[in-house]
Amino acid sequence: MQPTKHDVFANRREPANPGQPIVDPADWTGQEMLESDEWHYELNTQEIDELQAAVSPYDRDGVDLMRLSRADFPLPTLDQNLAELRSELLYGRGFGLIRGLPVNTFGKRGAAIAFWAVGHYLGDTVLSQNKHGHVLGHVTDIGESRSNPTQRGPYSREEIPFHVDCSDVVGLLCLEVSKSGGESSLVSSVTVYNEMLARRPDLAEVLSQPLYRDRRNEVPAGMAPWYRLAVFHFHQGYFSASIEPTYIGSAHRFDDVPEMTPKQKEAMQFAQSLSEELRFDTGFDRGDMQFCNNHVIFHTRRAFEDFDDVNRKRHLLRIWLKTHDGRPLPPAFYERHGTIETVDRPGGIVGEKTVLNAPIERT
Repeated sequence: MQPTKHDVFANRREPANPGQPIVDPADWTGQEMLESDEWHYELNTQEIDELQAAVSPYDRDGVDLMRLSRADFPLPTLDQNLAELRSELLYGRGFGLIRGLPVNTFGKRGAAIAFWAVGHYLGDTVLSQNKHGHVLGHVTDIGESRSNPTQRGPYSREEIPFHVDCSDVVGLLCLEVSKSGGESSLVSSVTVYNEMLARRPDLAEVLSQPLYRDRRNEVPAGMAPWYRLAVFHFHQGYFSASIEPTYIGSAHRFDDVPEMTPKQKEAMQFAQSLSEELRFDTGFDRGDMQFCNNHVIFHTRRAFEDFDDVNRKRHLLRIWLKTHDGRPLPPAFYERHGTIETVDRPGGIVGEKTVLNAPIERT
């Protein structure tokens, strides 16, 4: 029997332990990705036609995406490539791009449905992205600022430092590009850890200890407005990382949260510096779909300027996915979402009365 891609990846990974270099397929540098073309895939005509046929029955006013799952979107040709991408996300390099969805042909609603379909081939469950229960998010500038502790970066035009989202996998579909700026960059958090361990092991140890994080007024019932989570984690022989500079930086607004120590600030700044040094600039054009494993990839978005025409404002769709066969996560990850007893696998953001919904139009 031929080995599966999962088996191949497993042969390239060794058990991860604190204070030791990590051997993992997700260990790569930006330069290595520049010399490779395996990280992106261009949809061919047959696959585009297949997607359009799958989307067509639901491309109408009032369609409720919450009622649609993978079974509603047969993709007999594309599904093998999506299975390969899923393996890369969970067990390989940790990211991939699908290029060439013709947004003009599909229309924005049809493109949103196609993105929803692809997401359900890559993940098992869609997750809420805010206290409003949006499982299909709209990343666009509505005048918010990440410096405001009650607001979030996706709804601003400001640069967002290297960070992760609150899910196993995050997917983005570009509907409209900005007039200037807005570039997307990725970095392997495995490589960031290995470099930090080699250059400043003291700072790697600092980021292996819990840091306070702000929930930004999106607080699950019965939980505090802040929680604690380290950046670097080791669990059952697997490495995972979670960095949110904005939320870590604003957590001290609460009276019961201490200020960050000078060493913690230095470690966070060094993590950003290494991320910039090791990053990969992917390019992100209209019709591109980018998917990242948040546990091994940090991502950033540069500041941007929009066109004056409101219909040409930079506009991305976002989906957060839970993958039940993803890498094991330590109990600390449940601090954001609940307890191991009440949450099967951590992910998503909810408030006290969150009801899941998937708005195709910007709200």
